[in-house]
Amino acid sequence: MIKNIEIFEYTPVPKAVFKFALPTVLSMIVTVLYNMVDAFFVGQTGDPSQFAAVNVATPIFLFLMAAGNIFGMGGSSFISRALGEKNYEKVKNIASFCFYAGIFTGFLGLFLILFNMEGILKMIGTTQTTAQFARDYLKYIAYGGPAIVISTAYTNIIRGEGASQNSMVGLIAGTAVNIVLDPIFILDSFLGISGLGLGVKGAAIATVIANIVTIVIYLAHVLSKNSTLTINPKYFKISNGILLGVLAIGLPASLTNILMSLSSILTNNLLASYYSVPVASEKLLPFIKTFIDGTAVYGDIPVAAMGVALKANMLTIFIQLGLGIGIAPLIGYNYGAKNSMRVKKIVNFSILVNVVLGITLTALYIIFAKPIINIFSDDPAVVAMGVDIIYALMSSAPFIGIMFVLNFTFQGMGKGLQSLVLAVSRQGFVFLPAILIMQKLFGLNGIIFAQPFADAVAVLIAVGMFLFLLKDLKAEEKTVSSQTNE
Repeated sequence: MIKNIEIFEYTPVPKAVFKFALPTVLSMIVTVLYNMVDAFFVGQTGDPSQFAAVNVATPIFLFLMAAGNIFGMGGSSFISRALGEKNYEKVKNIASFCFYAGIFTGFLGLFLILFNMEGILKMIGTTQTTAQFARDYLKYIAYGGPAIVISTAYTNIIRGEGASQNSMVGLIAGTAVNIVLDPIFILDSFLGISGLGLGVKGAAIATVIANIVTIVIYLAHVLSKNSTLTINPKYFKISNGILLGVLAIGLPASLTNILMSLSSILTNNLLASYYSVPVASEKLLPFIKTFIDGTAVYGDIPVAAMGVALKANMLTIFIQLGLGIGIAPLIGYNYGAKNSMRVKKIVNFSILVNVVLGITLTALYIIFAKPIINIFSDDPAVVAMGVDIIYALMSSAPFIGIMFVLNFTFQGMGKGLQSLVLAVSRQGFVFLPAILIMQKLFGLNGIIFAQPFADAVAVLIAVGMFLFLLKDLKAEEKTVSSQTNE
């Protein structure tokens, strides 16, 4: 812990930011790889309906991750501030609470999914071709609910302690297991090696096993002498502000994931209605020209194209997101230690880095859009639409990093209200009406450009709230300065 405290308090800001952020950024890249690998091997089945099924079922998976983020983001922010206050007993209370509350929540998610499966399938917009595949995928994801929640939670909690490298190691190990298991479980054969041929079921099973491996590595760190965290039930507390302290940040943070899931469900339902999209591949023609009661039963091409584009765009988003997540413990510690000057320096430097990253990645994606999409699909219709979608999604990349940095600054400081406003704005109050209105006005293009529009508005809101918050930071600076002079 002495080493971490040195980085928190005294290391020059650029070095400290990169020290915390680089492992987190690498972890996010690994997370993207994790998702891309699943998408790649499901795509190798040659069945667009299986790919579309995973895409429409993903929001439910995100709900489980959102549950994990309640305790992960909330616990991480709370822990970093407690470390800044040198309150190590509270650190243990928070860590233990998040572990056992996460297990309970994971089992709750398991039962909710299994006992409401048919209603969920209808809600997420499955068709006759995707329903059974989505059902198979979600069943096994549900069985792994507790593992997914705890893995997500402790990825962030370990970062909150300042052990970003340990968090990264756990994710890398889980991803490596997923990469090895995916072709074995999903495909009939790969590189001449026989597989189980389970399709989407295999993808779900591999994901669950990978999360279990990640948890084992995290627990090895927590139980070591190098950690102030614990899962010892004797430290479990709901009282003394533990529950409210975690939920104050955790709920707004998880609300972002929940609203992303809801927006994905809405987007997929709207996209599925565009069944008249031209299809260049003859083998796919039957999948889009069959109708029952005027509803597109096989409208999987637009959904698959959006899924491919989002998978590809995920790398950009997660790199920028990783930098924001990475600085949250640094922000939280220094805010808890009343070092507001260092907080501002961290924010300013992080915004600069994220904007440069956004511009660079946008240029690369514009140049290599088609080859990137081709990684996931070789169908001309999916590729053509996927390229158009990724161009649209990347239009917000140069500036969306500003919002990520400021959002995690709010979370690190324990400013739950500001984080909540951003959560309900970007994917809620802005995105949801935007996609409905823009779809009516501009059709398919309106659906595609709704997210960049929401991103732009969210950045403006985040900047406005941070400028207002600067007044409080300046007041704290004057207070600390006067106390020092005395």
